[in-house]
Amino acid sequence: MFKKMKNLETAFQHVRGFTIAIVACAFIAVSFMAWQVKSESIALQSKIYIVSGHTAWSAIAADKSEYLPMLARGHIRAFHEAFFTLDPDEKVIRQNLTRALYLADGSAKRVYDSLSLSGYYSGIIAGNISQRINVDSVQVDTRNAPYHFRCYATLHLVRSTSDVSQSLITEGDLREVSQSDNNLLGFLIENWTTIENKVLTVSNH
Repeated sequence: MFKKMKNLETAFQHVRGFTIAIVACAFIAVSFMAWQVKSESIALQSKIYIVSGHTAWSAIAADKSEYLPMLARGHIRAFHEAFFTLDPDEKVIRQNLTRALYLADGSAKRVYDSLSLSGYYSGIIAGNISQRINVDSVQVDTRNAPYHFRCYATLHLVRSTSDVSQSLITEGDLREVSQSDNNLLGFLIENWTTIENKVLTVSNH
């Protein structure tokens, strides 16, 4: 009788040990799977996809401060290209300037209003003039916000009778704002002024 009870107790201890071992293994397996899922989730969150046409390019997200100078120069370049790329088409002019004005504050709007009142845009249309800009370099001081910048560029005005090249230098400040569909890089140009705009060459056709 006692021998049978002892055998039952031994069997119970074996079953209990086996059960504890299974539970421990299951806990370790679940913990490992949870850690792996979390790691993969973090890795996926660090990836961004840039869509160009019908192709998606994978890129790795990084701390914005590492790329701040590059992003700032990209915003300034995008603004100047939108603001100064003009064709003798009212719709094109309106689209480009609308895009540019999302990237800057009222200082850019005042320049636009001044050019409108002076008949600059109507002259572009009436004279069948195409205006292009080449941004030669952008200097940005990102040590302290707002970030002061200076942009060096060349304007090219193409007429039916001549081509004109102009030196353009502008400066202003850059403030970080929320990103949006209209402002992908999340900056806003402030206190924008033109400090040089002079004719370099005139070529007659």
